[in-house]
Amino acid sequence: MPFIQITIAEGHDATTKRALVTQVSAAAAAATGTPEAAFRVWIVEVDPSEVSVGGTVLADMRRPG
Repeated sequence: MPFIQITIAEGHDATTKRALVTQVSAAAAAATGTPEAAFRVWIVEVDPSEVSVGGTVLADMRRPG
């Protein structure tokens, strides 16, 4: 049974996260030939203040202005 963990910054809505796990599951099944029902996919959310993108803290990038 394959396991796929997706780590993302907090802030995505439930609809987006649902689409992410279902589409990743489908893509993994298509790529490997393994039945989609065999995959376990989950999301781990990280506080944006604990993520850096190109040396800039994501929380700072998300602030307006």
